[in-house]
Amino acid sequence: MQQILLPINPEHINNIFQGTKRYEFRKTRCRQSNVEKLIMYATSPVMMVVGEAVIDEIIVDEPSRVWEKTQDYAGINEDFFYSYFEGKCQAVAYKLSKVIKYKNPLTLSDFGINFTPQSLVYVKN
Repeated sequence: MQQILLPINPEHINNIFQGTKRYEFRKTRCRQSNVEKLIMYATSPVMMVVGEAVIDEIIVDEPSRVWEKTQDYAGINEDFFYSYFEGKCQAVAYKLSKVIKYKNPLTLSDFGINFTPQSLVYVKN
């Protein structure tokens, strides 16, 4: 099973844990086609790996079409979405399910990562 670790703003992670955000948006798609799990690294000020989720689907399309498919559980408003994808002809949405919040957050080094990721990192299980 292929896993990716993504740095995510703590506010967005809280929305994922609460179920109001079921999609994680990115400007580029991961290269691997068999990615099944997303590991959540909460960015500053938390700076810990706080949970994980199963990736049910990876939606890749024009931003307007991605918004149409994801808006009910985007966890962000439309203005924020279009500002994030401004000038881009493609948007990526990872549809998440089976979200798990770790009781004890982990460090990046627990995953063999010795740098602060700026984008996705592939993780071995």
